[in-house]
Amino acid sequence: MVNGALVEMPPESEANNDIARKLLFEFAKHLPIALLAYKDTEIEVTGRQATARIPDLLVHTEESKAAMVGASRATITRDMPPPALVVAVVSPGQVNRDRDYRHKRTEYAARGIAEYWIVDPETRQVTLCLWVNGQYEDRVYGEAESIQSTVVPVFSLTPAEIFG
Repeated sequence: MVNGALVEMPPESEANNDIARKLLFEFAKHLPIALLAYKDTEIEVTGRQATARIPDLLVHTEESKAAMVGASRATITRDMPPPALVVAVVSPGQVNRDRDYRHKRTEYAARGIAEYWIVDPETRQVTLCLWVNGQYEDRVYGEAESIQSTVVPVFSLTPAEIFG
């Protein structure tokens, strides 16, 4: 939904899907599978660009997962606890870059999501937006740097391994 209107989104590229799946499998090594959502859970957001987002990958908190029990849709509404982590794999094009780096960052910050990962195949970098004292602080990981997550502390991939 953008400005109250349903907007059709084209399917992701196979390369972006492969990246998101690789991260899903890595997270599944360290987290209960029930806390992971792959392209199937909507997050209500506030902002001028959209009213809801469907991240490529999402890690629930115990509280956000519990809040969805019995819900008729896989939607984390504004009155529910936020997930712990969301991932966006950036699609080509300036409009997509603006959406992932600017708009989603602002929307997820307003929800207080602990980590927002921007996985960028074009630059071959991963930006972790970490929720610190009421705002995001960014940490950009280059190809050979091991990603340090506060949500998944034992995570040990580099961007080079993610983009493989």
